[in-house]
Amino acid sequence: MQVTDALINKLCLLARLEFNTDEKESIRNDLNSMLHFVEKINELNLDGIEPLTDISDNRNIFRADRVIETITREEALKNVPDHTLEFIQVPKVIKK
Repeated sequence: MQVTDALINKLCLLARLEFNTDEKESIRNDLNSMLHFVEKINELNLDGIEPLTDISDNRNIFRADRVIETITREEALKNVPDHTLEFIQVPKVIKK
């Protein structure tokens, strides 16, 4: 596969990115390096090798559901500096 100006422009359009000429040249070099690396991998003889789909042989390992003791709302609010009867109040950090 050859990396052309048309391919880079299409990728920029799809990604909604804008690059100058020098940046596009750098991207072209990077893409060519990546494609060259993949071509090297394709040269390997992989006959009889099963694809690796998971790193571990473990399947569907779930912890057992169990009821555990939790603190009450009153206990949770006891050490909070500012709260209502139900909620912890914190300073506003998002401006509209």
